[in-house]
Amino acid sequence: MKDELFLRGHRIPMTKEAIRALALERLELKKARRFIDVGAGTGSVSIEAALRYPTLDILAIERKEEALALITENVRHFGCHTVRVQSGDAPVPLEDRADAIFIGGTGGHLIEMIDWTLAHLNQGGRLVMTFILLENFTQALLHLQACQVTSLDGREIQVGELTALGQGHYFKPNNPTYLISCQKDSAQEANWQKEPDHV
Repeated sequence: MKDELFLRGHRIPMTKEAIRALALERLELKKARRFIDVGAGTGSVSIEAALRYPTLDILAIERKEEALALITENVRHFGCHTVRVQSGDAPVPLEDRADAIFIGGTGGHLIEMIDWTLAHLNQGGRLVMTFILLENFTQALLHLQACQVTSLDGREIQVGELTALGQGHYFKPNNPTYLISCQKDSAQEANWQKEPDHV
């Protein structure tokens, strides 16, 4: 989906088109039943997920009042009634687990957010995080390397937009975005469920 399709507020962050496309691919929502979008901003990730997967149960969590109103407007604008919007400063207490979680903003609680995410993911569930600061990416990567995750992967994404300049054009670069994806390790659960051999 093009970024221009979303309603935009003043200084409300939005996960841009190219980043959103890769994040949604890495979340592997085709086999998910429940998805949580933390730091949802404009709601662009939640809404595109809802349009791609109409039966997906989606919870968008956001702490800023202006952003909450904007997410609600975008949900109404696109008719994505499977997206539930929750006000909260994550990590927030939740009863249910999810099959995939996207973190677009941590509110300064990066390590706590990762631990909260892994506690609220089903075994084999997917986590995707995006950052604009290299220090946050590095801190998250180091912490996840010590956690029970597999398929840990990182990407630096920098996209240039074709822009007119005088009689010609050039690619105007955007700031790079860093993306981490991983899967909650399901091997331990498999070991628990394995029946002992009988002699």
